[in-house]
Amino acid sequence: MSRVAAIDCGTNSIRLLVADITTGDGGTTEQRDVHREMRIVRLGQGVDASGKLAPEALDRTRAALVDYAEVIRREGAERVRMVATSATRDARNREDFFGMVQDTLGIDAEVISGDEEANLSFVGAVGDLDPGDGPFVVADVGGGSTELVVGTLDGGKATVQAARSVDVGSVRLTERCLAGDPPSADEVAEARRVATGILDEAFDAVPVEGVRTWVGVAGTITTLSAVALGLEEYDAAAVHHSRLENQDLHRVADELLGMSREERKSHGAIHPGRIDVIGAGALIVDVLARELNDRAGVTGMVVSEHDILDGIARSIA
Repeated sequence: MSRVAAIDCGTNSIRLLVADITTGDGGTTEQRDVHREMRIVRLGQGVDASGKLAPEALDRTRAALVDYAEVIRREGAERVRMVATSATRDARNREDFFGMVQDTLGIDAEVISGDEEANLSFVGAVGDLDPGDGPFVVADVGGGSTELVVGTLDGGKATVQAARSVDVGSVRLTERCLAGDPPSADEVAEARRVATGILDEAFDAVPVEGVRTWVGVAGTITTLSAVALGLEEYDAAAVHHSRLENQDLHRVADELLGMSREERKSHGAIHPGRIDVIGAGALIVDVLARELNDRAGVTGMVVSEHDILDGIARSIA
């Protein structure tokens, strides 16, 4: 058994998982969560327009990492891995970010490629599912990018057959297209056009014909599930492995895009840090649902609380 700490630093949020990982004789792994936490830091604030990480975004991230370092020390993690994704890949001043992480955690953050990001998401997402439900397509909708991965699970081993990461996420799409409160019909139409065009690149690289199960991961998708379930406050246990049918997904996406910021703010299941970007995230997931229905006949998705964070933990166990 190994006690490990994984940190996933994305465009919108930074998350910590401390877990005990046990590997069996057949290569299967068992995971017991010790501590799981998420903070909205919006590291990617303005990156799409300016090409730089904002000083206030770096400060918010630093504050979260100071607290995470204390948790890691207290829980006695033997190995630590921190992965940074879309926002830091694109930023001209990303060395400021690296220096801050080294000063705060004492380790180097890894800026992984889009393909590795997709692979880790897949391993985390399908590790506790029935292999017979595969082949799987995993969609990870983040703040700055969306990953699409197709693969299988056999004997506890996840095999990725194709993966692609593209630069469309809830923060990027909001900043680029959805300025209105609520966004206008023209803004929504333009956002849908942009999202569809960019996601076509992923579908061109990742053949989904023949997949049996769509697994959706990360905060945008888990929030959509919570809203669809009618939860008054977010409940991870209720969301994990819930099923979100396409018709419910389309309905929730339309509702969120039609709400003002104040209306979304009053919804207890939506984290305050997602209030201004959840509409764009919902639109991206809606586009994915329509494409997967047309291309593979998939009519809904399994929503998983396990994602790239769990993949990172398993990669160092």
